[in-house]
Amino acid sequence: MRELVFALEYEPGCNRVADALADHSDARVRSLSLHATAERLWRVDHATGTPEALDAIEDAFLTGDYYADCLATEDCGATQTTRVLDRTDDALILYSDWERTPTCASVPHIARDHLGDGVLFETRHEGRHYTWRLIHSGEGDMAAFFDALKVAVGECAQMEMLRTADTTSARGRDGTPSGLPPAQEAALQAAVEHGYYESPREVDVGELAEHLDVPRSTLTYRLRRAEEQLAKQHVAGERVAEERLASH
Repeated sequence: MRELVFALEYEPGCNRVADALADHSDARVRSLSLHATAERLWRVDHATGTPEALDAIEDAFLTGDYYADCLATEDCGATQTTRVLDRTDDALILYSDWERTPTCASVPHIARDHLGDGVLFETRHEGRHYTWRLIHSGEGDMAAFFDALKVAVGECAQMEMLRTADTTSARGRDGTPSGLPPAQEAALQAAVEHGYYESPREVDVGELAEHLDVPRSTLTYRLRRAEEQLAKQHVAGERVAEERLASH
């Protein structure tokens, strides 16, 4: 099995969910379940944020001109249904059912075309940054997948490859990821070198983004993901060490 992780950075006005998240920097959307056939797509998403952010996300899903996952730039005539399964002050769970038309395109459907059946999907959406993690057999045509995805995305988003590896080698012996994607590693290294983590900080995220020549939102995303991964590695390592001590 192979793991493939990539991100789409949406331009303003190209994806209503991305626009809503960009207006609410602390909001997040992640998939709890995502399944696709040749003609349909079902998914359950978990959004977190302020009540105002959740209102904007809910509105983007329920009243968009076309389904949030469709890569078309205008209404493609697909039939979609989105329902709110649960809502609290800081969390929202949405169920979506999308029946596509011949002019529709989406990451899961392009993946099925070029990577085969049985692909597993996991997504995270923060600001304009939409990260996809795919687990597939490894027998498909990855180059054709990315070529087709690039055509479908057009000028609406920039694509960034984050990781591709065997699922068995992508993780360490304790089950945590063995390394950061190159883009996140570079962002973290630059942040340390330029004093971003000093107290007080010697550079803010805007200045660091300008130095690296990347959008501020992209740099913020890379640093947040790198920090999250390193924190999880640290906690997992501490647990392994405690278990080893307890066993002696």
